[in-house]
Amino acid sequence: MELDPIMEHRQREAEDLAQILAERYKLGYVNLNAIIIKNTALHLIDEDTARRARVVVFDLSGHTASVAVQTPNNPELHGILEALKNHGFETEVFLASEFGILKALEVYKETQHTTATSAGTLGVSEETIHKYSSVVKQIKDVTDALEEIKKQNSPHATSQIAEVVMGCAVALGISDIHIEPEEFSVRIRYRLDGILYDVANISHDAYKKMLARLKLMSGIKLNVTAEAQDGRFTIHIGDTNIEVRVSIVPSTYNQSVVMRLLNPKSINVPLEALGMDEVFYKIMLEEIAKPNGMIITTGPTGSGKTTTLYATLKKLLDPEIKIITIEDPVEYHVTGIAQTQIDHSKGYDFAAGLRAAVRQDPDVVMVGEIRDNETATVAVEAALTGHLVLSTLHTNSAAGAIPRFIDIGVNPKILPSSLNFMIGQRLVRRLCPHCKEAYTPEGYEAEALARELPEIVKYRPNLKYDGKLYRPKGCEECSGIGYKGRISIYEGIRMDRAIEEIIAKNPSEHEIVDAAKPQGLLSMRQDGIVKAINGVTALSEVADAVGLIESR
Repeated sequence: MELDPIMEHRQREAEDLAQILAERYKLGYVNLNAIIIKNTALHLIDEDTARRARVVVFDLSGHTASVAVQTPNNPELHGILEALKNHGFETEVFLASEFGILKALEVYKETQHTTATSAGTLGVSEETIHKYSSVVKQIKDVTDALEEIKKQNSPHATSQIAEVVMGCAVALGISDIHIEPEEFSVRIRYRLDGILYDVANISHDAYKKMLARLKLMSGIKLNVTAEAQDGRFTIHIGDTNIEVRVSIVPSTYNQSVVMRLLNPKSINVPLEALGMDEVFYKIMLEEIAKPNGMIITTGPTGSGKTTTLYATLKKLLDPEIKIITIEDPVEYHVTGIAQTQIDHSKGYDFAAGLRAAVRQDPDVVMVGEIRDNETATVAVEAALTGHLVLSTLHTNSAAGAIPRFIDIGVNPKILPSSLNFMIGQRLVRRLCPHCKEAYTPEGYEAEALARELPEIVKYRPNLKYDGKLYRPKGCEECSGIGYKGRISIYEGIRMDRAIEEIIAKNPSEHEIVDAAKPQGLLSMRQDGIVKAINGVTALSEVADAVGLIESR
């Protein structure tokens, strides 16, 4: 589109003036109308700051950021340059015209949907993965690899550290990476099977550069250090894309980072392999075969609820039915399912997403979480009008789902007609089958078994207990830990006449548990004890997850 003669004349005058001012202030001059502005450079500072300060980062070469300003006397300029410096960037300042700055600011709008793709990737070479897959068998090997890089004192050490930290995490099947600044160094830890392990310590200088790279990849504002921020990027390893969710919070000695690795292989587990016993699995199949109603999974963060929901959706996959999910965010992509992600900034929350999904005439709807009255009400209405609804609640047990629904304002009279099945779950570590050792339980473990076994055997008469349990020992196969992988322990409550009658009395969790006992489903504690007797996990794992003594 050509400019009209008057506007073209004004623009030429503005560029001439900018050149004169650049010479006066002894700065370089740049015509932003005549160059291509790099996306990765532009997003080193957020759009709001750029517009307010009339400052644009237009080029990035190595660790040198080229910064264009409309006036060098801007009081915000020093803070922006200092923020870039603190994140490992050298800066070169140029003067630009008002027209040039405004043109550059418009690029934010053009790239807002593509920035995550252009900047939000980390290519970890297959060579790196194969290298560390062959040499990294336990956490100590990661520590040794990082120490070797630190000794090299290479200018590329920061990039190598980031790649090795990510590559080794993928090789070991790590779920989370924690980077925690302390007074004299920065600690890196891995979470493996729910337990945190120290990996290495790096210097604060190396961390500043590493943090800047992580922020850039994650689409997180570089110059914001006093607020919590969230972002995400993708690790490309061959044909596998691993999504990484990044959380950054301010801490005493800089900013603390937690990265959650969402490996598609981690949810590629069929429903029957999650840890449900024969009776529970049979009931689960009956419940998901129903055309309408709600199935609710409960438990704290990290208890395996998402894995259970995805495994259930995969079990339901059929060309003849339509499945829609509303998630925050979409953690894993599943072929054959319409997945949508909520966006609070645009008013698209769980309730709005669920309303929109129902208009798409689905057979099955999965709602990532029910946390308020509006979402719960819409979910209940969907369950009452011919849809099978799957969702999660943050309660401690299956029985806690009913009081929670009532607490957030759902009419208890319609719960029996809409709520089909409530599930409680936790994750426990699997004993390594190569080195687990038998022992005779004593003390509180023996007391717990004596207390729980009579009721367990009543509902599971085929269970055989020879007086022995199993505990971890450690071997090469499990990296000396004694555990390898995790499995769920479950409990469930079906909606039946006894539960329906008690709902009208505003029952406590314990009253619901007592009313559900005739259903013959084990509690999480009992399910864990059965798995301990069968040598799948250790009784200490069950104790850590749900305790061995029931609290009333």
